[in-house]
Amino acid sequence: MARNISPGGWGWRISLGLAAVPAVIMAGGSIFLPDTPNSLVARGKEEEARAMLRRIRGTHDIGLEYDDLLAASEASKAIDNPWKTLLERRYRPQLAMAILIPTLQQLTGINVVMFYAPVLFKTIGFGGTASLMSSVISGGVNMLATFVSIATVDRLGRRKLLLEGGCQMIIAQFLLGTLILIKFGTDGVANISRSYAIGVVFCICVFVSAFAWSWGPLGWLVPSEIFPLEIRSAAQSMVVLFNMAFTFIIAQIFLMMLCRLKFGLFYFFGVCELLMTAFIYFFLPETKGIPIEEMDRIWGRHWYWKRFVEDGGNRKVQMASTAV
Repeated sequence: MARNISPGGWGWRISLGLAAVPAVIMAGGSIFLPDTPNSLVARGKEEEARAMLRRIRGTHDIGLEYDDLLAASEASKAIDNPWKTLLERRYRPQLAMAILIPTLQQLTGINVVMFYAPVLFKTIGFGGTASLMSSVISGGVNMLATFVSIATVDRLGRRKLLLEGGCQMIIAQFLLGTLILIKFGTDGVANISRSYAIGVVFCICVFVSAFAWSWGPLGWLVPSEIFPLEIRSAAQSMVVLFNMAFTFIIAQIFLMMLCRLKFGLFYFFGVCELLMTAFIYFFLPETKGIPIEEMDRIWGRHWYWKRFVEDGGNRKVQMASTAV
């Protein structure tokens, strides 16, 4: 016998069903996603790999890079255990990035905002409807700001976006903490004016936009550019592992931290962002326009990582053309 669903019971069903929309888009888009030159070489389709490399680089002068692809493919086939290989000293830069980049990405506090936005806004004085609308606004900002990264990442480079985004998040977090401290103090009870509420929402949008064009997409892009084929599967798996693990940890402890730290929670994440921005500045080289096969030479020329890389950076780096 069919059971009638009350009008109020449709909300969660519709929102859950709408989650299928991006899944369908991704599944449909994957049909048109071309194979990479690395994948084609690994499967023995060398002519197709050459054609794809010409298409990507926009030039027929791909001989040196194609030779590097072949050499890297042969090197990866000689590796029996990529996990054991990843732990070797010469791959210490890649191991550090595989652990730290996804971990630091979650310590920005972005999932706190995105998961608990309605709770967070309601806690700091917004009404139920207003808190939900504020979270919708921050989600829209997140989506739109991601397109800024898409449009600028290959012109400005990875480091500039990460450093700018990090500085912007630091400012936004400390401003948020200060605004909440001034109005709510340590007891967490206050009435806030409309203009003050708008200021809080604006700071959160500044934070979300900074994440969306820096650590959000680049937290996945940069690892995909630095792992050579022989350790790629293990290193990428480690990136996902640490990302998901810290997503779970932050989600579990956030409410407890909010109750105990109150405004200090924003200062906590601000300090995390200060440390991660310093990490990018000192330890991450620029990867724009550099083929994966050349990354070992980039590490070899870095002031810190060169001590771990046998090459030492003596070979000349062949920069790939990025013309389209």
